[in-house]
Amino acid sequence: MESHSMEPLLPLFDLAGLAGALPAAWQSRVLGQVGPARVKLLRMDELAYGEETHDYNEALLVVSGRMLLEVAGAAVTVEAGSMYLVEAGTGHAVLAGSHGSLVIVDL
Repeated sequence: MESHSMEPLLPLFDLAGLAGALPAAWQSRVLGQVGPARVKLLRMDELAYGEETHDYNEALLVVSGRMLLEVAGAAVTVEAGSMYLVEAGTGHAVLAGSHGSLVIVDL
C-alpha cells in the first residue's frame, strides 16, 4: 500500500517561539495575509498601550498570558485561548498588567 505524506499547504508557525524572539514588546511581526487582512504577532510586557481607534474591525486573539482591555470605557479581560473582536470606530486601549503573546488580525 502506498503511503502519502501530508504536506502542510500553509506555513506552520511556532507562535510562542516567534513571540519570544521578537526584539521588543508591542512591536508586531506580520506573519502573513488572508485576503486584505494582515495576521500579526506581538508580545505584551505588563505596560499599558494607549488608546486606538480604527476604521476597520480588529481581532485580538490572546495566545498566552492575559490581556486587560478598556473598550469604550469598559474593562474587559481576555484570557489565553480567547479572542476579542473590536468593532470599527470603537476606542480601545491595553491596560497595564497585560502579558504574554497576542495575534492581531487587521487591515
